[in-house]
Amino acid sequence: MHTNGSENDIRCQVTKRQVSGGTKTDTGRDCRDALLGLGKTCRKLGISFWNYLGARLGVAAVPAVPPLPELIRCRGQPA
Repeated sequence: MHTNGSENDIRCQVTKRQVSGGTKTDTGRDCRDALLGLGKTCRKLGISFWNYLGARLGVAAVPAVPPLPELIRCRGQPA
């Protein structure tokens, strides 16, 4: 295992690309990368990816989740 944080952040993307053989279009690649990055960010912030997605899409039964920039700002503030 590597201790390099940046390399660890893209490990899931590389694994997914190797298993699936990549995407057919540049748009597909961009969407895959965006969703994998969003999932990784949610995991680092300790929130559910599916709750975050549901809150952004307006699903009624999902708990409210603040926007990611707000969560990141709050995390950087001293206690």
